[in-house]
Amino acid sequence: MSLTDQEIAALLLSLKVSTVATIVALPLAVAVAWLLARRTFAGKALVSALVHLPLVLPPVVTGYMLLLVFGRRGVLGAILEQSLGVILAFRWTGAALAAGIMGFPLMVRAIRLAFEAVDPKLEQAAATLGAGRIKVFVLVTLPLIAPGVLAGAVLGFAKALGEFGATITFVANIPGETQTLPSAIYAFLQVPGGEAAAIRLVGLAVFVALGAVLISDWLGRRVAARIAGR
Repeated sequence: MSLTDQEIAALLLSLKVSTVATIVALPLAVAVAWLLARRTFAGKALVSALVHLPLVLPPVVTGYMLLLVFGRRGVLGAILEQSLGVILAFRWTGAALAAGIMGFPLMVRAIRLAFEAVDPKLEQAAATLGAGRIKVFVLVTLPLIAPGVLAGAVLGFAKALGEFGATITFVANIPGETQTLPSAIYAFLQVPGGEAAAIRLVGLAVFVALGAVLISDWLGRRVAARIAGR
């Protein structure tokens, strides 16, 4: 299977966008999952609903909202450009932002379930031995939720890899700049004779996504075995 320069560029950009989106969103997803799993506060249901909103909103709506907020004339976009020189709209960084937001709810859900599966008594026992909150989290909680964090990261990566609606609305479909695998597949399907290239990219997307799931499953088993002392 021989790939054209445009196809290779779309693949590499998708991998970059998905990786950056996952790495940036993961720490925040862990924090939000911990908040929803371990704390009771006024408006908790509203926070949970807002976190999961990208899952139920049409992706085009999410992309348009990003354009209104982070576009060059948007509320935050204008500030970022004027103060930091950062432009997100119609840039690959904007694609990473859109992909991260779309994958964020899946990451939070998986990690929240992992937090809820950990017996709080284990953390309390560590605290009674003199360990501070940060030390308890790093040495006790984090290793126990590691499989859930890995699952959340893979879900977020897979969602980012396949994101189309929000991305194309926010950053358009610019070859070499914002054209990810889904955008490239869509573009090839719009031109006569583009089906062969579209099929090649579909195969690549399936291969990358399947590889990510298999690697995550292997790492998850390794982590679980290590925790169990096997």
